[in-house]
Amino acid sequence: MTEIKLIEIGEEIHSDNKKTAADVRSILTKSGTFLLNLMASPGAGKTSLIMNTLSGLSNQTRALVIEADIDSLVDAEKIVQAGARAVQIHTGGFCHVNAGMIMKTVHSLNIDEIDLLILENVGNLICPAQVDTGAHANAMILSVPEGDDKPLKYPLMFRSCEVLVVNKIDYLKMEDFDMEKLKDRVWKLNPDMKIFELSCKTGEGLDPWVGWLRNRIRL
Repeated sequence: MTEIKLIEIGEEIHSDNKKTAADVRSILTKSGTFLLNLMASPGAGKTSLIMNTLSGLSNQTRALVIEADIDSLVDAEKIVQAGARAVQIHTGGFCHVNAGMIMKTVHSLNIDEIDLLILENVGNLICPAQVDTGAHANAMILSVPEGDDKPLKYPLMFRSCEVLVVNKIDYLKMEDFDMEKLKDRVWKLNPDMKIFELSCKTGEGLDPWVGWLRNRIRL
């Protein structure tokens, strides 16, 4: 198995995060690298979506996954075992990734050889929504078992993202989940939010999501 590079983050950099985020975006844009910040609750399907997404993208897309966790290499190992490249960030106990952490990671990579960076942020719907990582786009996952009321409980997350992936639609018949009610709640918070309904388990609905990401990379 390919060795996973581990980037230890000893402390969070609170000051100048906005400037650092702008610098990260500038560096990545100049290198032609697109950074997607993917956020969700634990168990919503971040790693599964990433693996399915990489499978759906052309082999010509040179991708690398940044796995962020308080501890462990579990998700990075899954990505590598699936044949993709990954690095691991340990956040030093912090519940989110900030631009300083991404800058340190970018400096450790040969960024000119990467078309797509996918950041799997730490799993929660609060802290990651508050911090600019330097990403070109923020996306979030909401799984059907979590319920359709999450926009009411975590409005900032839904305002902070341009894409919502509703995962595990294969559970719709088993859950009291109202898709139309969810969409109404989401679009009241963020009228421009794109919503993709899919199942990482069955593959249903994955193509429109992958197509959106492919177009964003080209832009």
